[in-house]
Amino acid sequence: MIWQTTKGITVQVISEYSDEHSKPSFKKYVHSYHINIINDSESTVQLLRRHWYIHDSDQTVREVEGSGVIGEQPVMRPGQNHTYMSWSALRTEIGKMHGNFTMLNLSSNEEFVVEIPEFPLVANHKLN
Repeated sequence: MIWQTTKGITVQVISEYSDEHSKPSFKKYVHSYHINIINDSESTVQLLRRHWYIHDSDQTVREVEGSGVIGEQPVMRPGQNHTYMSWSALRTEIGKMHGNFTMLNLSSNEEFVVEIPEFPLVANHKLN
């Protein structure tokens, strides 16, 4: 597990290669990732937006931005967490992802950015 804490919000990431959904002959390497966001701050926060950077090993970088995560903008009180799973497809066998979440402190009405740590995306057959 890879994790990083920003302003009392911890983001934990676990990634996994999906043999079932990948098609190497078509240069499609699918990875799922599990995100756990933990609110260890003293304020109630809401996740507003996500911004991902997806890197293939051929130096291609794609950006994905949008509202919330998987159609939700979860609110987390102090001590609460939000967990979700999503996926990404690469065109190469090895890559990585990182990014950030824009959060809203519901007490002060201030937005702040929480970093999503960089994590590797590696096809299983490249691990040996």
